[in-house]
Amino acid sequence: MRCDKLLVFLLAAPLYGQQLQSRPPVLQLSLKQAVDIALAPEGNTRVRLAEESLEQSEAQSMETRAALLPDFESYVQYQNETNNIKAFGFQFPTITIPGLTFNIPTLLGPFDVLDMRATVNQTLFDFSALRRFKASKVAIEAVRADNEGTRDQVTDQVARAYLAALRAQASLDTAHANVDLSEALLRLAQSQKNAGTGTGIEITRAQVQLANDRQLALVAENDVDRTRLQLLRVIGLRLDNPVELTGRLEYVPTEAVDPAQALATAREHRKELKAQVRREDNARLNYSATKMERLPSVAAFANYGDIGSGVVNVLPTRTVGVTLRVPLFDGGRRDARRAESMSQYREQKIRTVDLRDQIELDVRLALDGLKSADAQVKTAEEGLQLSQNELAQAERRYRAGVTNSIEVTDAQTRLARARDNRISALYNYNLARIDLGTATGTIQSMIQ
Repeated sequence: MRCDKLLVFLLAAPLYGQQLQSRPPVLQLSLKQAVDIALAPEGNTRVRLAEESLEQSEAQSMETRAALLPDFESYVQYQNETNNIKAFGFQFPTITIPGLTFNIPTLLGPFDVLDMRATVNQTLFDFSALRRFKASKVAIEAVRADNEGTRDQVTDQVARAYLAALRAQASLDTAHANVDLSEALLRLAQSQKNAGTGTGIEITRAQVQLANDRQLALVAENDVDRTRLQLLRVIGLRLDNPVELTGRLEYVPTEAVDPAQALATAREHRKELKAQVRREDNARLNYSATKMERLPSVAAFANYGDIGSGVVNVLPTRTVGVTLRVPLFDGGRRDARRAESMSQYREQKIRTVDLRDQIELDVRLALDGLKSADAQVKTAEEGLQLSQNELAQAERRYRAGVTNSIEVTDAQTRLARARDNRISALYNYNLARIDLGTATGTIQSMIQ
C-alpha cells in the first residue's frame, strides 16, 4: 500500500509542480497601481476603445484632407474593336462607275488600340472642402478630449471598485472580530454557569449570537470574493489572478474647498466640457462648409500618354485644362443639408450649456456630500468609542453577577452596529472625495 501511494505521489509530483508554476502570483495592489494598470494600453476595455476612436478620427481627417491634394492615376488599356460609322452620323452615298458600283463600308475594324496614360487632378479653390478639413481637425481634438475624459471615468470606476473591495475586506475583519468576541462571551457564560452565577439560557443565548456572527462572516467572505472579481474586471486583469489590497479604509482630512474655486477648477479641467466645446466648433465649421457649397470651385486636370495601334507605332498625346464649377440648382439638396447642419450646430450649443449646468450641479453635490460624510465619520468614531465602553461595563457587571447576559448581548449588538456604521462612514467619506475629484476633473491627480 505504501509503495502504491509513493508511486502515485511520484507520478503526480511533476503535474503538481507545473500547476504551481502556472498559478499567477499574488498581486500586491494599491489604488494607484490599480489605476495605472487600468489606464495601460492593454488595460480597461473602455480605454482601448477610446484609443481606437482616436485612430478612426485621425483616419477620417486624412480622408477629408485628400480632397485638397493631387490625385494621380495611371493606366494601360488595350482593346480590339469594331465601330459602326453610321452611329456617328456618317452616311456615304453609293458610288457608281460605268460597269462598277462601289459602296463605302459602314463597319470599321476590327482594329487594335493601345493607350498608356497618366492623369492628375488637383483642386485649386474649394472653400467648402477647406472648411470640412478644418472641421475634421477640430473633431480630432474633441475625440482626444473625450479620450482623456474616458481615462478620468475609468479612474473613477477603478477607485470605486477598489473602495468597494476595501469596504468588503473591512467588513470581513469586523465579522471575524465579532466572532472572536462572541466566542469570548460564550466562554464567559460557561464560566459563570460553572461558578454557579449563570444559567443555561445564557449559554444558549451566547451560542445563538456566535452562530449569527459566523453566518455574517461567511457572507462577508463572499462579498470580498465578489468585489475583488469586480475590481479585476474593471482593471482588465485575469479573473483568476489572486490579489492582495495594500490600501485601507481610513480617514484623510480634506481642507475646506471654496465652491466658487471648485467650480472654476471643474470648468478648467473637466475633459467632457472641453470635448463638448470642440464638438460645438466642429458643428459650426460643418455648417459653414455646407453654406460654402454654393461658391464656385476651380480644379485643374491633365493627362499625358501614348496611344496607337501597337507598341511600335504609338504617338504621345496630352490634355491640359481647368474646370470651373458653379453650383446652380440641385433640387434643394444643398438647402436641406444647410438646414440640417444648422440644427446640429444649435443642438451642440444646447448640449454645451446643459453640460455647464450639470458640472455646477456635480460640484455642489460633491461638496455637500463630502461635508456630510466628514460629519458621519466623526459621529461614527464617537459612537464606536461609546459602544466599546458600554460593552466593557456590561461585561464587568456580568462578571460581578450584578446583571445577566442580556445586557452583555445588547451591548455586543450595539458594538457590531457601531463597527458597521464606522465602516460605512469611512466608505462614504472616501467615496465623497472621489466624487469631488471627478466633479472637478482632478481625479487622476488625487490618486496617490
